[in-house]
Amino acid sequence: MWIVSSRYCIVGATSNAIATSVESGVRSGDLAPGTKLPAVRTLAGDLDVSPGTVAAAYRTLRQRGVIETDGRRGTRVRAVPTVASRSRTRLPVPPGARNLSVGGPDPALLPSLRSPLRHIPPDPVTYGSGSGMRPELAELARRRLVADGVPADDLTVTSGCLAAVERVLDAHLSPGDLVVVEDPGWANLFDLLAAMGLPVVPVPVDDDGPDPEAVEQALRRGARALVVTSRAQNPFGSQVSEHRATRLRGILDRHRDVLVVEDDHAAELAAEPLRSLAGATAHWAMVRSVSKPYGPDLRCAVLAGDSETIGRVEGRQAVVTRWVSTILQNLVVALWQDEAVAEQVARAGALYDERRDALVAALARRGVAAHGRSGLNVWVPVADETAVCARLLEEGWVVAPGAAHRVRSSPGVRITVAGLPVEDADQLADAVAAATRPARGPYAV
Repeated sequence: MWIVSSRYCIVGATSNAIATSVESGVRSGDLAPGTKLPAVRTLAGDLDVSPGTVAAAYRTLRQRGVIETDGRRGTRVRAVPTVASRSRTRLPVPPGARNLSVGGPDPALLPSLRSPLRHIPPDPVTYGSGSGMRPELAELARRRLVADGVPADDLTVTSGCLAAVERVLDAHLSPGDLVVVEDPGWANLFDLLAAMGLPVVPVPVDDDGPDPEAVEQALRRGARALVVTSRAQNPFGSQVSEHRATRLRGILDRHRDVLVVEDDHAAELAAEPLRSLAGATAHWAMVRSVSKPYGPDLRCAVLAGDSETIGRVEGRQAVVTRWVSTILQNLVVALWQDEAVAEQVARAGALYDERRDALVAALARRGVAAHGRSGLNVWVPVADETAVCARLLEEGWVVAPGAAHRVRSSPGVRITVAGLPVEDADQLADAVAAATRPARGPYAV
């Protein structure tokens, strides 16, 4: 056996047994996220098995999304392993601290669901009667998407944004296929791709979206898919500009066999126009979630795409989940038809823009570079994420370290501005400016 820590030992004589042992440690919480595992030859010698046996175990764990190997850093348990743990780590929020790490909307700005719930049809839905997308939802979604320049001949509905992305990728890709992702990018997407056995090819992002030259290089390397956040990119806050969309479309026109998946999670909250890549390749999908504007508990998203992609997604859903709750679908219809709700969502979007712009401007006045053209988050490049987060915590601010959002990009911290009043922007900017200054001496964290 190999003692990884004082609390856990890896055991096993076969690759399956070794992999199971590591999974058990992750599930129990004894192998915490980030725990470094022994090198292949070291573990093989201690367990008296061949290096090939340990390598096979690690390969299985990587394919399952439990561990990751990163050059000199060695093999470690992933930050969010795809094994349910009884001791999931969360950022500590001491009493009195301001939590700006969650990445979600301000609960105070979400519309109430009490009034729309009154419009839910009272008739019960039984097996066989609730399959597919509700016609009323499809009609409303089609109007909204077409108004944004997205072809909407073929539509379906899924249980949230990430579920839609998973279904689309599963419809076209196989384990081992390369997927181009934005870096920094959506941490949940990285975790999903790891769980699906789909290696990522990270491309840099700036305020206008993913770097076109890096995207073309990745596609020339044989990447099979590209995932893009059109606006309100998490965590960088970029927005695909008209010029950037034109360049990306030109590149994709030379790679028509690439699957393009667009994430429009901000939807009605975004004041910026949507510059969609829909239809630039033979297979594409546009995901529009209702979670950010109307509430994270509304696990519902509309999916537009080419007919083959939508057909495959619906076919898989018919076998697995059968249908998305008609209660949720009808609730979305009621929300979309309520003019008072539409006005409230528009006001929330404008307020988020004010809060984000206020913090970016306050940081700029203090000489701190920051990114946040769109959405709920501001990205601040830093030299040492851990030190900056610790210093801000001492001042009563909890922000998210950028490690979970990065593949190869430089360090940074993500600040969610959704619940940050404009009048508090200067106070936070002062704290960030102080936290990012080089320390005069060693700083204990």
